[in-house]
Amino acid sequence: MTGLGDRLKEARTAKGYSLDDLQSITKIQKRYLSGIENEDYSMMPGAFYVRAFIKQYSEAVGLDSDEMLSLYKESAMHEKLEEENAQITPPMTRSRGIGNSRLNEMIPKIIVALFIIVIIVVIWTFFFFQKGASNNAGVDVETDPTITMDSKQPPAGNVGGDPADDESNKEETTEPDPEPEEVVKEQSLTYVNTSGEDSTYTLKDADQFKLKIDTFGDTWIGVQNENKEELTPAARVMKKGETIELDVSDVEFVRIRVAVTSYTDIYVNGEKLQYTSDKSTQNIFIEYEK
Repeated sequence: MTGLGDRLKEARTAKGYSLDDLQSITKIQKRYLSGIENEDYSMMPGAFYVRAFIKQYSEAVGLDSDEMLSLYKESAMHEKLEEENAQITPPMTRSRGIGNSRLNEMIPKIIVALFIIVIIVVIWTFFFFQKGASNNAGVDVETDPTITMDSKQPPAGNVGGDPADDESNKEETTEPDPEPEEVVKEQSLTYVNTSGEDSTYTLKDADQFKLKIDTFGDTWIGVQNENKEELTPAARVMKKGETIELDVSDVEFVRIRVAVTSYTDIYVNGEKLQYTSDKSTQNIFIEYEK
C-alpha cells in the first residue's frame, strides 16, 4: 500500500462527498472509485484508465494529480498493468511478392505507352502552329478609315448658345457625394486552441465582458482573473439549476474551471460558448481584447 487510497479518501471526506456524489461529478463508476481508495486495481480495464481515473478523482477533491499519480507509479500493481498493456507485435501478413512481380512487369509497358503519347502530342502541336502561321500570312489587314472633325461645327449640347449656359447646367446637375455609412462592429467569440484540459478563446469588438454560467447538475465551478484571484465568492460545487452572473469587463482574461461540462452552459455577453473538446473536466480561458 502506498497511501494513495487513504489520501484520496480523506480529501473526499473533507469535501463532504460520498462515493455517489463523486460518481456524479467525475462520471466514473462507483466501483472504480472504491477500487482506487482500496488500491485494488484488479477490476480496472487497463493502466491507461487507472491513471485517468486517479487524475480526475484528485482534481475533484482538490489534490495535486501529479503527486497522486507518482504514488500510483510506486505500486507493484502499476508495473503489472503496464506489462499487460504492452503492445503486441501484429502477425506477419502474407507475402506480396506475386503482386510486386506483376507490377514490375507492367512498368516497362507503361513507360513505352507514355513515350508514344508524348511523341503524338509534340507532332500534333507542331502541325497546329504551322497551320495557324500559314492562315495568318494570307489575311490582309484592313485599316480603319480616318475620321476628320469639322472645326466649324459647334460643340454638341449648346448649338449656337452661350457657353455660360453649359456651365450653369453642369452645376445644377451635380449631386453631392453620399455620406459613408457608419460601420457597426459585432463582437466575435473565437476559438484559438486546445492543450490537454485547457481550451482558449478570444473576445473581440465587445464594449463589455459579462459572464453567465448555468448548471444542469452538480458540478465544480471556479472563475479566476489573470492574477489567479477568485471572481466568485469561492470556487465550489454548484447544484442543479444554479446560475452565476459576473461583470468582468475590467480583466484581461478569465479562467473558468468546469468539472462536468455536460452539466454547464457558459454565455459571454449573451452568446453561448461552444465547447470544442469532449473532455468532461476543462479549463476555459477567455482573453478579452479591448
